[in-house]
Amino acid sequence: MRPRSALLAAAMPVALLACAPEPETVGKTLYLDHCTVCHRTSGRVDGPAAADLDRRVPDLTLIAQRNGGVFPTARVMSVIDGYTRVRAGNATMPEFGAELQTGPLVMLDSGDGRPVPTPSRLVALAAYLETIQREDSVRSAPGPVVAAPPIAKPRCRPGSAP
Repeated sequence: MRPRSALLAAAMPVALLACAPEPETVGKTLYLDHCTVCHRTSGRVDGPAAADLDRRVPDLTLIAQRNGGVFPTARVMSVIDGYTRVRAGNATMPEFGAELQTGPLVMLDSGDGRPVPTPSRLVALAAYLETIQREDSVRSAPGPVVAAPPIAKPRCRPGSAP
C-alpha cells in the first residue's frame, strides 16, 4: 500500500464516525418520528391520535415516578419493542421492535450483570425517554451499562463536511 493510500485508509474510520449522529440525537429523532402522534413532543399530554384509543396514553415524563423514582430501562425497552405488551395482551401501542432492530447492536447490561446484544436505536430511544423524566420523579440510580459503542454507519453524503 502506498503511503498516501495508507493515510487515507487510516483516516476513513474517523471520518465515518464524524458523520454519525450522536446517540442523544438518534433517540430524540426516533421519539419525534414515532411517539409524538400519541405522546406529543413533551411526553406529558395526549397527542392527536390518543383521542381515538381505548386506553389513556401514559405520561412518559413520569415513568421513573411510577417505578419508585428509578427509570426501568429494560422494562421500557421491552414495552417499546413489543415483547412485554404482546405477552400481556396490551396491543394498544404499536410495536417498534422490527424497525428499531436496523443498525448496529451494542452490548447492554441493564443491571443484572449480563450484557446482551441490544439494538442501538432501541437503547437510544430508551435513553432519550430517561432524559425527559421530571426532576421531581427521579432519584439517583445507576443507569444501564453499554459495554462498547457501536461503529455507526455514516449519515452524510460523500464529499460533504461532517
